[in-house]
Amino acid sequence: MSTTEVPSRTSFAWRGLFLRLHFYAGVLVGPFILVAALTGVLYALTPQLESWVYSDQLRVPATAQQLPLAQQVDAALATSPNGSLVAVRPAPEPGDTTRVLFSEKGLGESERRAVFVDPGTGRVTGDLVVYGSSGILPLRTTLDQLHRNLMLGEPGRLYSELAASWLWVVALGGLVLWITRARNSKRIRTHGLIGVWVLAGALFLSATGLTWSAYAGENVATMREAFNWTTPKLKMPGAGDHGDHGSSTPAAAGHSEVDTVLGVARSSGIDAKAVEINLPADTGGAWKVAEIEKGLPTQVDSVAVHGGEVVSSVKFSDYPLAAKLTRWGIDAHMGVLFGWPNQLLLLLIGGGLVTLVVLGYRMWWKRRPTSGFGRPTPRGQWRKAPPAALVGLGVGALVVGWFVPLLGISLVVFLVIDAILGKRVKTT
Repeated sequence: MSTTEVPSRTSFAWRGLFLRLHFYAGVLVGPFILVAALTGVLYALTPQLESWVYSDQLRVPATAQQLPLAQQVDAALATSPNGSLVAVRPAPEPGDTTRVLFSEKGLGESERRAVFVDPGTGRVTGDLVVYGSSGILPLRTTLDQLHRNLMLGEPGRLYSELAASWLWVVALGGLVLWITRARNSKRIRTHGLIGVWVLAGALFLSATGLTWSAYAGENVATMREAFNWTTPKLKMPGAGDHGDHGSSTPAAAGHSEVDTVLGVARSSGIDAKAVEINLPADTGGAWKVAEIEKGLPTQVDSVAVHGGEVVSSVKFSDYPLAAKLTRWGIDAHMGVLFGWPNQLLLLLIGGGLVTLVVLGYRMWWKRRPTSGFGRPTPRGQWRKAPPAALVGLGVGALVVGWFVPLLGISLVVFLVIDAILGKRVKTT
């Protein structure tokens, strides 16, 4: 179509529909996307800051010789921690400290207390509460919870799920509007151009963010299980109901064998520098030794050691492709997959999203009905679209709304608001 041609009534109707949807999503969901982008950028940039803030606990003078792990654990136990010993993370590099991990009453879900030990001297350098399988420290934990739920607990997760649910819709809708504007006008707005540049990143953050969400995340987990896309679980002989060692407390399990267990795991192929050794969940149960390096190449193999030998193992190379993609997607979302380039990319995407939201509100403010500039897209654009296409769009919206519940619920709210505003305009 040349620049002198007039768009067809149907194409204008579709553009009108996308414009109104993009407008309502931007105005009403924009604040959630803005907060998620800002907190996400802060979280991605914290590893270096965390290393600086907690350098006293994390760094010690490098020594040629290291004490046996059992002696390092003894040093941690000598501080009389309140909890029960659950795991050990040996120092991955010279100059790093060993983390001895304890479960403790009063800690939150996925939290453990880490006692930091100098592997060369046995000196305890401090203790901190760490969170999750990544073992992030308090500063990063605070930013993680701020990004995840605004520090409001489980109810606060609705904010991040709403942002992730709508981000891909806003991004794709903006792309349609940008393409149609590019065909029909020589003016390409900065808002649309930035949107095109961050489109792939926005879609990626939306998809990976939904895997952590409360409601859509459950549907994702169900789908992965139905198609056998789940991460393989390590078989733990004698573990009872604690096969995953997620939050179990060892029952009278000693730590004197920790060096032998690590040696057995190393000889079986556990070669990552960073590993976690979990004590048996029950008396007579197996030990678990897992790699915890989530960059590239990804090293997350794990083995169960019992009676001085490896009795089961799970290799990352044996993961289903979908499980590998999930692992890589989550790690890239967190900024740890590619190291600092991953962090820089998230900074650019997050900064782009923040800019888009701010520019979007600026455009809305300048074009608001009372400003005297611009002309809002009239209601009723859906009536001009082909009926068959509308039916298909409606069915698609129902399916997506069921799979991503907050998207479906909020879409209904948008339609109700639009209808109420329409009636108010007619009565005035």
